[in-house]
Amino acid sequence: MANTWWELQILCEPDLEDSIFWRLEDFGCRGTASENKGNSSLVRAYLPTIQTQLLDLAALSLWLRQDALCVGLSSPSLQWQLIDEEDWATSWKQYWHPQEIGDRFLINPAWLPLPETTERLVIRLDPGVAFGTGNHATTQLCLESLEMRLSGVSQSFVGNSGKHEHLVIADIGCGSGILSIGALLLGAEKVYAVDTDPLAVQSTISNGALNDISPERLLPALGSVDVLTKLVENPVDGIVCNILANVIIELVPEMSAIAKPETWAIFSGILLEQSKAVADALEENGWVVATLWKRKEWCCLNVRRS
Repeated sequence: MANTWWELQILCEPDLEDSIFWRLEDFGCRGTASENKGNSSLVRAYLPTIQTQLLDLAALSLWLRQDALCVGLSSPSLQWQLIDEEDWATSWKQYWHPQEIGDRFLINPAWLPLPETTERLVIRLDPGVAFGTGNHATTQLCLESLEMRLSGVSQSFVGNSGKHEHLVIADIGCGSGILSIGALLLGAEKVYAVDTDPLAVQSTISNGALNDISPERLLPALGSVDVLTKLVENPVDGIVCNILANVIIELVPEMSAIAKPETWAIFSGILLEQSKAVADALEENGWVVATLWKRKEWCCLNVRRS
């Protein structure tokens, strides 16, 4: 079989991991994972050769060096090799392990057995080529924000089923579906999940089934906020959106149209230096930033209607 995939191996300082994950996703990598190597991190990523030339990989190496210099860390080393089609899909999985996030969640790779005892909410996940494994700081910040938000809902809002009665959430840019599933496990009644990538929509559907989420509670669709406006019967109670800052700014006016006066929202995928521009766009459209949480160079805005 032809060598049809590049396997990239990047040895870096641990503090560079998140910016490297972001850079690799932006570059078009399909599947990333990391492991500790002494005091360093080894990040692996996979790219189809059909979309990547050697010159592209050289350019990627240069970007990674520049990213490190910008934050005053030593340059990572990038190596690459060709591997077969049959190997790429399983290669990165062997380096991805169960991960605790916040006080409530445990992300469990679908190909590993479930823990025998845990009091955490287990999200079984096979992200395929979709973004959202729980490795990235922005995903972690969103899950922790959801945990805070839904644990803080008054008990009178929680029905006998343990669900937050009638609590409907929109997940914009759902990726693997990790945030939608997290919200449902925390008790949301229904999540409308949209993504412009058909592979992400399929991944959300598959992961919903992996976690025994009924199709009536998780409703994935191809598209963006314009599709949501047609799907939702009434304005939603909450919005989660882990994409990129410029896309968030562009979509804020449309998101406001599916919100009611008491709607809350969680926005991430935002670099710290982009947070003011996003906050300004939100405030111009009738939102108030309640808290800004940060992790490394990323931040997450918890907002509500003004």
